[in-house]
Amino acid sequence: MKMARVIQSIMLAFCLVGLTATPAFASYAIFVGSNLTEDGSTMLGGTGDEPSSHWLEIVPHRNWPADSKITVGVDGRANFPGELIEIPQAAETARYITMNYSEWKGFPPPLTNGGLNEYGVAARDVWSPSRPELQKLTPNPQHGLNYSDLSRIVMERAHSAREAVEIVGDLIEKHGYATYGGNSHLFADAHEGWVLIDFAGGKGLWIAERLGPNDIRMSYPGYILDVPLDFKKHPDQFRGSANFISFAVSQGWFDPASGQRFNVNKVYQWGKERSPTVALIEERLRQKTANAKLTLREFMDTVRDPLVSGDQSGYGQVAHLRSGLAHSDLNILWVAATGAVTTPFVPYWIGTQAVLPEYGKHRYLSSGEAERLVTRDFQVQEASDFAYVTFKRLMYYTCDKPEKFLPEVTEALAAFENQSIAEVPRVESRARKLLAAHEPEMARAVLTEFSTERARDALMLGKALLGSIEARHRLLFGFREPRESRMSAPQARDEEVGCVKPLSRY
Repeated sequence: MKMARVIQSIMLAFCLVGLTATPAFASYAIFVGSNLTEDGSTMLGGTGDEPSSHWLEIVPHRNWPADSKITVGVDGRANFPGELIEIPQAAETARYITMNYSEWKGFPPPLTNGGLNEYGVAARDVWSPSRPELQKLTPNPQHGLNYSDLSRIVMERAHSAREAVEIVGDLIEKHGYATYGGNSHLFADAHEGWVLIDFAGGKGLWIAERLGPNDIRMSYPGYILDVPLDFKKHPDQFRGSANFISFAVSQGWFDPASGQRFNVNKVYQWGKERSPTVALIEERLRQKTANAKLTLREFMDTVRDPLVSGDQSGYGQVAHLRSGLAHSDLNILWVAATGAVTTPFVPYWIGTQAVLPEYGKHRYLSSGEAERLVTRDFQVQEASDFAYVTFKRLMYYTCDKPEKFLPEVTEALAAFENQSIAEVPRVESRARKLLAAHEPEMARAVLTEFSTERARDALMLGKALLGSIEARHRLLFGFREPRESRMSAPQARDEEVGCVKPLSRY
């Protein structure tokens, strides 16, 4: 209890005096193992942090013609320039839910950080910078799969988190990895999670560590600490490239005779254990789960934390990974249309058949759209409201005066989500009965109807909160005219929009 009060005091200080949310364009992931949750599920949540347009998509299960190819990699515009290559497509790919986005320098759209597939595999993609010497070794031009290619292929092919690691490792070893400076993935299913880090340098370096049912892990950035020198003999706990230890030795970055442990962060990354944000949030989760099992409600609150959710967050996701489901259609992903700090989570099952146009692709912040006019084909889609913009506007007003508006927004979002959480068992019960009666289309209609209804109600709630807070903001604080003509900040930490200011990265 004493520690809990200390943490609450720290968080209150963050909100009131404006300590430090995330580094720009960073992303994060949070994993909680099944022994620590109230219903025995595994939970994986987080966000993708990118400045471009984001939209929700449910990608169908597909069969592909023989000899189908996919284009992967980066082009010459990337910070580490590359050339695109083609690799074989799988004959069959899974159904999955994802948030796509349209721009990252030199990375062909649409891009993704993962999501949830029909086999109950969830993926999050998180920055994880390699040491400068490794970055400088990156070939010019580089060739291989980029982070989004790997995330998308895992969604298409993986039947488990462990298989996701095998797929990524195999792809890197066969085709190479195209980096932006170092990256990581956090894969999870109902039984376990795996953190995988892929490194800059063009040497095919990668390492993965298993997370079990008693583990808590936040990637922000992605980290792995001590790895045994003989990790290849422990495949149930570690996987990695054959040269992972030997390359560090060849560069003089590690001496096996020193008797020291091989600490991945110290040898290959930024040299420190965990970022302050990670240390704080992991400790909060450990304190909670030491006294009681974590609920879905509490996990959503963690993903919503203003320390890590702000303008840089393109969306929010919570994968609620449960074992023993009667049908793959019942795998569920909760999605916030933009940063969850001011956006409610809406449930989407794999069996959901449609996404409201308000949550689909629009021109706002989409790459290259400012130089063109809308096509007749797209005009009705563009005429619809864009939930992303509604909740962004709510965020900008709320985070301008968070001490005034954030508590009421948080309360309203949680109340809305609590309604959804309470209704999900009833909806799933109906769907299970229909599936058991061999009526899958009717079951999917039940799931789709509820997801659509909650998505529509979420947008109505966002508009109501926006209207109220906009009116009071103008009356109480007046209009503040910008001092400069530019609208966007070049990753300047003190210029990012958030309801608290971010802790330092490291």
